[in-house]
This record gives sequence, structure tokens and C-alpha cells, in this order.
Amino acid sequence: MRHDGHFLSLIVPVYKQENTVVKNVQEIQKVLNTIRYDYEILIVIDGLVDRSHQLLKKARIPKTRLIYFKENQGKAYAIRKGMEKAKGDYIMFMDSGMEIDPNGISMLLEHMEWYNADIIVGSKRHQASQVEYSKQRKILSYGYYYLVKLMFGIKVTDTQAGIKIFKKNVLKKILPKLVEKKFVGDLEMLVAAKALGFDRIYEAPIKLSYAIGPLSSAATVQSIAGILLDTLAIWYRVHILRWYSK
Repeated sequence: MRHDGHFLSLIVPVYKQENTVVKNVQEIQKVLNTIRYDYEILIVIDGLVDRSHQLLKKARIPKTRLIYFKENQGKAYAIRKGMEKAKGDYIMFMDSGMEIDPNGISMLLEHMEWYNADIIVGSKRHQASQVEYSKQRKILSYGYYYLVKLMFGIKVTDTQAGIKIFKKNVLKKILPKLVEKKFVGDLEMLVAAKALGFDRIYEAPIKLSYAIGPLSSAATVQSIAGILLDTLAIWYRVHILRWYSK
């Protein structure tokens, strides 16, 4: 066991990924084996809808813990429940689909140290990021960025990239405030952190490639409408209910 000051808990939400999940988690673990901190991987199966759970149990990947729900609850809910069970003083989550290169994990960890940060956000818009995604996605992403900036005044340029790291003491304050279950959980975490006075929030570069089509399940017309409605709900909780600062 390594003893270099910190223990990292990495949350990996999984939904309908039986064909790739074991390989992807093993790839993530290869990266974690190169960092200077000890770690655990919490794999959260968001609904027993395929063989992901059985395959991961059979694989017996070291330093992993499995959490599962019988019914699909939503990505943000899965991440939140993983965070609640995490043992580390650094708690990170990243998407399991490997659109984000896991080699960037060490970059986020280094940024935590350099800035003594409360939160480090992986950002598509960092000047050192390498990103490949469709023009359609870029338009949607920029539009949402400006909407979020207008509604919440958050300084980070990318709230939605699926990799972020938090200090545990920050999450202890944030988690009881969170209610979103699906696509805007990342935004809600940052909004709650801002409302509670955590201002040491910085961005780190990532390498991202969407090899899938321009409108995946994460960007259908229906899901875009859901994102906008949930974003409005967060605005209501911030400005009308003062929910996050209570």
C-alpha cells in the first residue's frame, strides 16, 4: 500500500455497458496504478438491465467495489450514492464510456495539489485540452455554457465534462443539498459549492473524443429539453428558494 498523503476514491457510473465495462475499468485501473496515491474504484451499476454487474463480479478486478440499483435512477444519482460511500479524502468521478482519456486522471490530481483546490473540473475549453467532437455538439455545448454563465455566474467554462475531483470535506457540505438525478448533476454540484462559499474551483485539460454520432442518447431532443428544464429547476432553487445556501 502506498502512503503518500492522500487516498483517491474514483466513482465510475455504468449503464448498459456490458460489452465494454470490464475492459474499460481495467484500463482505468492501469492508469491508477501509476499514480502516487492509493485508491479504490467504486463502480455504480445504474440499473440491472444487462450483464454488466455479473461480468464485473466475475472479473474480480482488484481495489474495486460494486454498488448497484435494480432500477435505473440516473447518472447524477449514481454518482452521488458512490460519493456517499467513498473512503478517500480525494473523491473523483469519471464517465465509464472512455470518451475522456483516463490518462488525464493524474493531471487533475496534480492540479488539486498545485492550487490547493476545493474542486478541479476537467474542461473541454482549457487551452491545453485535446477534443474531437462534432460541430453540432460544439454548438450545443457553447450555447449551454453561455446559458449557465448568465443564470449562475459560474466562472468555469465547462460544467458538463464527465470528470471532476473534490475534497471530501467539500462534498460533505454539498451532498445533502443535491436533488438532481440525471444530466445536470455536475452543474448542481458546482452551483451548490459556489453557494456554500467554496471558491477554489479550477479547470484542468482533458483529452476527449466522441467517436459516436452527432446526437447520442446524451443529446437527443428529448434529453436536451430535460437538461433545460432541470437547469431552470436549479435556478429556481438558487434564486427563489435559496436552497443551496441554507
